[in-house]
Amino acid sequence: MSSSPDFPTHSETNLAGQAAVIESQQAIGDETGMSSPASATKDFTSATATSHSKPASHGASLRWNFSWTFVGNIIYSACQWAILVVLAKVGNPEMVGQYGLAMAIATPILALSSLQLRAVLTTDVKEKIPFGEYLGFRLSTTGLSLLIIAVIPFVMRYRWDSTLVVLIIGLGQAIETLADLYWGRMQFYDHMDRIAKSMIARGVLGLGALAATVYLTKSVVWGAVALVLGRAVVLVGYDMSKRAQLLPRHADSAEATAILSKNKKALLPLWNWATQSELFRTSIVLGVIAMLVSLMPNMPRYFIQGSLGERSLGIFTATAFLVSSGSLIVNAMGQSAFVRLAKHYGTGDVAGFNSLLFKLLGIAAALGLAGIGVAVFFGHLLLTLLYRPEYAEHTDVLIAMMVGGAMTYVSGIMASAVTSARCFVRQIPVLAVAVGSAALASYLLVPRYGLLGGAFAVIITSTVLTAGEVVLLWYVLSNVNSVAAAES
Repeated sequence: MSSSPDFPTHSETNLAGQAAVIESQQAIGDETGMSSPASATKDFTSATATSHSKPASHGASLRWNFSWTFVGNIIYSACQWAILVVLAKVGNPEMVGQYGLAMAIATPILALSSLQLRAVLTTDVKEKIPFGEYLGFRLSTTGLSLLIIAVIPFVMRYRWDSTLVVLIIGLGQAIETLADLYWGRMQFYDHMDRIAKSMIARGVLGLGALAATVYLTKSVVWGAVALVLGRAVVLVGYDMSKRAQLLPRHADSAEATAILSKNKKALLPLWNWATQSELFRTSIVLGVIAMLVSLMPNMPRYFIQGSLGERSLGIFTATAFLVSSGSLIVNAMGQSAFVRLAKHYGTGDVAGFNSLLFKLLGIAAALGLAGIGVAVFFGHLLLTLLYRPEYAEHTDVLIAMMVGGAMTYVSGIMASAVTSARCFVRQIPVLAVAVGSAALASYLLVPRYGLLGGAFAVIITSTVLTAGEVVLLWYVLSNVNSVAAAES
């Protein structure tokens, strides 16, 4: 579980990233004594265990799924970055700061409440729990999250326009959380192309709506409203539709009619206390980890907003997004190598595990060094062209954050290796210490050094996280060596 110096656009946006969570699901049960999604439901009542018949599936090839997944993620991520560019070019740093603050508040809360249910759904291979139970649980936790998000701006006494942006963006992120669960059902039936189409549609439509509205109104509040409406249209018009959810690929009209009539209630929410209590116990560890991963990069933003204001936060947020672009590559590498690392570890092949790991670490380190070089020699030009000249006045912040980003790239690869060794729950203390160090460093450095202090906090957080992952990596390698020695 890696963290980038930027705010996450969605706690479970990366489709390929689900592999790590899914493969680690059994590890959670092993380390906490919790049952897996399938075994957890073995003794449920017959009403709870009733599942709807699985429609015939015309499976897609791995290349087809990967291609759609890759394109969907790239376009969606580009649209999220373009939102910041629009706010910076058409608006001003205050608008970027208000948007960044709203994301920093909403994302960790929704990351916790989502409990990574999509991973649980996609690993419930026998469909012991109906989709309606997952949906009912997600609706309940999302509603509670929205209440918490709504209270925070009033407790912190934000300006009225900033409060509105927090509330509206919070609603928009809640829509993304609901969409993610529908994506999980699509993923279960091997419809990765439909997920990608949804991501592309919501990314392009949301960006276009926000850009046009901000251009016409010069208001980030109305821009946020347009963004949320765009996402809602895709959620209701596509993600929730029976055709997208229930029909197999290339179904003829007769088959489609039969399936739709047979599964009229398949997508309705259900609430069974016993089922949802077990879902909570199974998923809480995943939710805590997602929240901690989300809090790490956002911690400096809270202190920047409090000490320096929204304009400075906007500059910091826009700068951080450039650093996070490298994290997309690192995450993709870690996810692609995850299964191979897991197989090496599971078979006791320490040499193979180390060989692959060191290759990945070398690539991550080289990427980080290249990023630092680009920031040093071309940072001023990039910030001027992509945003505006006032952002380029803080090239030193970009350089410092890229140093922290380079360390994060390395720790991200190590985190993938640790997770592949089914050391999952033990990452919680490491992540908690890293979040604590981010808070302390931001508290001490931001008031004194301004935006550069926030960048220093990123470096300190990355250092602590890297050290923690080294310790965990030493633990898992020591464990596999002990097992190999015992068997020999």
